[in-house]
Amino acid sequence: MEDLKILMKNLFPYAYNILGNIADSQDVIQDVLIKFNEIETTSISNQNAYLIKSVINQAINLKKKSDRERSHRISLPEPIINNHGESKIEIEEILSYSMLVLLDVLNTKERAVFLLKETFDYNHEEIANVLALSVENSRQLLTRAKKKLKQNRPKLAIISAKETGYLEKYITAIRTGDVKTLEQMLSEEVRVLADGGTKINVVAQLTSGIEETLKLITYVFEYYQKGFDIKIDTINHQPALLFYEGSQLMNCQIFELNQKGRIINIFSVVDPEKLMPF
Repeated sequence: MEDLKILMKNLFPYAYNILGNIADSQDVIQDVLIKFNEIETTSISNQNAYLIKSVINQAINLKKKSDRERSHRISLPEPIINNHGESKIEIEEILSYSMLVLLDVLNTKERAVFLLKETFDYNHEEIANVLALSVENSRQLLTRAKKKLKQNRPKLAIISAKETGYLEKYITAIRTGDVKTLEQMLSEEVRVLADGGTKINVVAQLTSGIEETLKLITYVFEYYQKGFDIKIDTINHQPALLFYEGSQLMNCQIFELNQKGRIINIFSVVDPEKLMPF
């Protein structure tokens, strides 16, 4: 058996890519490992595969439960910062933030099949074994998942988080109230999705269109963020702005661009519970 810390790090992407929550993912892994240590394991030929299967299935069950319990409010994935030197998380296998948000159009089984096939390179026979499906059912679920994702996903531009000039321009424009520059940076289909959790009342959970988005981001900056320090960073492989009041992170905004290089989505996490790990 691998060292416990390495094992937890390797198992984490399987849970997090399904759940989008760090604490829930860690709880699932710990529960699986506790149960694993309580059983007779000598008959298990591939213990790592057994643990991965257990983590995936427990994460699916928890995801189903949380989806049933969740109200109609927007709930965004918990952000993961890329640049932690001694990270306990295997960041390379964590999906981009935009993809995690997009995957919420899938049901849990479709999500699991898509992740295993497209992210972890499982074949359909392996997926069928992990999820207790037939091979044909696995293929059907993947086809259905890809169709749903294609219908809901615009063509995106690849933007490196190291290209800070874009967000530096955005920061300057919002600090100076340069509405014309901001307008030129937004796509016609721009949306702001905001998640305040159960403790923070956000100004609006969902805002779309250039005019309404401009009103929102300038209003929020003027009345809530003007005195904050703003840091550019990388969250789940995407460029992001972190808004700090002193040492406390108050807001994490992750940006997504279309192929014309204009902002199509701003994912704004204000929920203090999702910002605690920073």
